[in-house]
Amino acid sequence: MQKLVMAVTGDETDEETELAPSHMAAATGDMPTYQIRAPPTALPQGVVVAASPGSLHSPQQLAEEATRKRELRLMKNREAAWECRRKKKEYVKCLENCVAVLENQNKTLIEELKALKDLYCHKAE
Repeated sequence: MQKLVMAVTGDETDEETELAPSHMAAATGDMPTYQIRAPPTALPQGVVVAASPGSLHSPQQLAEEATRKRELRLMKNREAAWECRRKKKEYVKCLENCVAVLENQNKTLIEELKALKDLYCHKAE
């Protein structure tokens, strides 16, 4: 059974870690082991970098984004409504077919009942 060994130094973050093969694998002949290393940074641990002013959105960009989202939502809603109406028409058509079948069965049964009544009445006489 082969085993994967990882060493964690504690000063890395989930987003910035990388796996680097350890040189111990060549000596042991086993599956390569990996050590987690954080990429070198000039900032001390725990320092948060703020977003640059160029990445902030202007009021016009925010309004355009809101308009785009609204248009997308309205388009999806239109498509969903169209699909809903299509399914409802299909359902109503199915119900109408069932009604037609049941009306034919009812008509046939009424005729059969009349025939049996006539036959029974003629036998009783």
